[in-house]
Amino acid sequence: MLLIFDDCVLDLARRELSRASRTVATAPQVFDLLVHLVRNRERVVSRDDLLDAIWAGRVVSESTLASHINAVRKAVGDDGQRQRVIRTVARKGFRFIATVQEIPAEAAPAPTPIEPAPMPALPANPSIAVLPFLNLSGDPAQDYLVDGVVEDIIAALSRYRWLFVVARNSSFTYKARMVDVKQVGRELGVRYVLEGSWRKADNRVRITG
Repeated sequence: MLLIFDDCVLDLARRELSRASRTVATAPQVFDLLVHLVRNRERVVSRDDLLDAIWAGRVVSESTLASHINAVRKAVGDDGQRQRVIRTVARKGFRFIATVQEIPAEAAPAPTPIEPAPMPALPANPSIAVLPFLNLSGDPAQDYLVDGVVEDIIAALSRYRWLFVVARNSSFTYKARMVDVKQVGRELGVRYVLEGSWRKADNRVRITG
């Protein structure tokens, strides 16, 4: 069975997601989370429901769940601001809101595989990339504050002439994606990667790096 929405095709039998006729690499739990949201699109899916369905009730941190939701959004071409495919319902959970068409598997065109880009060489000096921090506050309106903190960190590190710092435009291509920091290091050509999170409650802000 194929589930089609926007420019995406979800192949349940092959466990493949394609977008714009190109295969999108997704981690197993990210794929399962997307399928669960699509199959339960008529209702709001709570965080507890997701933990039971995807992680079999195991204890999972907020940051892990948030990173998986962000990875799903990135895979389908959505983000936390537009929320045109997956909507966050405050204090309730998430709902898949895109229109879905179900068709037999043989009706879909074969996706075109994406060829991997060559990895850049590591610079001679110490090098670092600062990835976009996760917004764990549950308020998408705070994304610009989180991004501002990361931009300040990049600017501060760039003052050290002996340190090679990846530009914001390159590191922010990983925004709202669940990534392997080792893979990011290879793709950006750096030895170190900084990732973190932002959480705001009332008048207190907690930033973890």
